[in-house]
Amino acid sequence: MSTRVAKGALWVAFGLFFLFPLYAMADFSTRNLLKGGRTMAAWANLVTDEALYQSIITSLLLAVLTVVVMLILLVPTMIWVRLRTPWAKGVVEFLCLLPLTIPALVVVVGLKNVYLWVTYFFGESALTLTFVYVVVVLPFSYRSIDAALSAIDLGTLSEAARSLGAGWTTTIARVVVPNIWSGVLSAAFISVAVVLGEYTIASLSGYQTLPIQIVALGKTDGPTSVAASLATLLFGFVLLLALSLVTRRRRHA
Repeated sequence: MSTRVAKGALWVAFGLFFLFPLYAMADFSTRNLLKGGRTMAAWANLVTDEALYQSIITSLLLAVLTVVVMLILLVPTMIWVRLRTPWAKGVVEFLCLLPLTIPALVVVVGLKNVYLWVTYFFGESALTLTFVYVVVVLPFSYRSIDAALSAIDLGTLSEAARSLGAGWTTTIARVVVPNIWSGVLSAAFISVAVVLGEYTIASLSGYQTLPIQIVALGKTDGPTSVAASLATLLFGFVLLLALSLVTRRRRHA
């Protein structure tokens, strides 16, 4: 009984520790600072403020594009390395984890000349940040997918699929990926969270993403800035909750 009470007390303490700041943000973003009472004007600004709305759309598109490009590049590469060139696993791991050791300022300066060609071919859209963000999310995505691949007998699954006449594309898409789906989802959701919260690279590159707009609004419209920040946090929480539910459902299936 005492153990249950201690666990319950810890859960309550953790809940208060994490939920109280969210409650404070919700309280501030719905407070009418001039007339008193409550108002949803700050939350309405998420869609009525043109600059903020466009930054939200830009960040969401960046998140989607980053996830798509990251999965297309990383999943087949990791599977191929494990099956055909296991000696290269250490090299791939080193390259994927390397962005963790490089400051964002160095990344922007180092890619400046490369981005001259990127903007030449793709224009000066903020969506070109996808190429940089794919590099930024590699360490987190690699760990999630690597853990999922380590939990299955990849060699047996691929050989069984190949012996039944499946090509490599079919083997990866219909045999391997369903067995590492939790790792793929985890990599995708973590990548979305990283992209939605990334400020330094976008700021140094001069693009108006959601974090940039939140900081700018914080100087003139505090409630709207806090509302946008809370909405981003809640969106990340929903993604993590969805990941937990999907993973649990697949385990019981």
